[in-house]
Amino acid sequence: MDFNLSPEQQAVQGKARALAQKQQDLAAQLARKGQFPRKILESWAKKGFSGTALPKEYGGAGGDYISYVLAQMELAQISPAAALILHVNHTLFGGAVAQFGTPEQKEKYLIPVARGQVYAAFALTEPEAGSDPGSLKTVARKQGEGWVLTGQKNFVTSGHIARYALVAALTEPDKGAKGISALIVDLADASIILDRLEEKMGLEGAVSVSLRFEEVLVPAENLLGAENQGLKVMLAALDAARVGSAAIAVGLGRAVLAEAAAYARQRRQFGQPIAQFQAIQFKLADMATDLEAAALLTLKAAWLKDQKLPYTQAAAMAKKFATDAAMAAAMEGVQILGGYGYLKDYPMERLFRDAKAGQIYEGANEIMRLIIARELLRG
Repeated sequence: MDFNLSPEQQAVQGKARALAQKQQDLAAQLARKGQFPRKILESWAKKGFSGTALPKEYGGAGGDYISYVLAQMELAQISPAAALILHVNHTLFGGAVAQFGTPEQKEKYLIPVARGQVYAAFALTEPEAGSDPGSLKTVARKQGEGWVLTGQKNFVTSGHIARYALVAALTEPDKGAKGISALIVDLADASIILDRLEEKMGLEGAVSVSLRFEEVLVPAENLLGAENQGLKVMLAALDAARVGSAAIAVGLGRAVLAEAAAYARQRRQFGQPIAQFQAIQFKLADMATDLEAAALLTLKAAWLKDQKLPYTQAAAMAKKFATDAAMAAAMEGVQILGGYGYLKDYPMERLFRDAKAGQIYEGANEIMRLIIARELLRG
């Protein structure tokens, strides 16, 4: 068993770490204002991070998924919102097109996304279809050589600014989940209505919106994968995404730990730094241990993906454990800072709010437990 990173992986990690350190102040400023982190994303795109694990021939860097995970851990330490936006582009949209797309689709849609020239979105969730995607209502009916798309999607990250979206729709409603197809939709279409920008508790910079499709014409060549195999496409994208979500959680948790440890060293009570008290030391020790375990679970899941081995269970384990660890760390981080942890003057309260989303998006952690149990009981 070898825990060493390859020279290529170390180079990616080092480059990402250096870039993150340079942008720390900018990221903090944008986070305080809840602004879309455009400058950060543009800088990461220029360095090739928009397509870290996407094919070179279609605009990516051609790296492995471990490299992608390592880079995301660094970015998430300074800007979980930017990491999430990049993640949607790279894995939920880009990874799905790379895996299931035709050469023509990759040429048209993957290259600009992998290069960071345009943003992309992933539209699966609906007002009445969250953890149960089989109950979605959006319909794409055949018309001539294409489709007419009608329905509504919510919690669409970057939907206000994305050029393309991967949309799940019923192409044969009578078949239920077996009648879902995945369509690449150009969001510049005037028939697509931006209903509202969601006002979220955290991750404000990663803007989420509700989109309404009203008789949107989608060409036949925009079908991703086989007809009525859309749920397979979307779930495959989510498997990969859950490893990326775990990486974001690890990065966020590391930011919490660094903030809490720094505060504990300088905050004095009863004549000494509070870092000298065992109660504080135990909190920091638990944080560090759980985050290290989360990182190892995440890297193992990424390794399994790179080896083209089954990784659905590993991805669910990593996502569940890492996002729970990040949330637990954020709770203790606020406690260590005491009243200051509750103030917006300090980053801890934002990290606390940002951490909660990880336990919900891309499959709530209750669903992760169901997946883990299902895979386990299959033997």
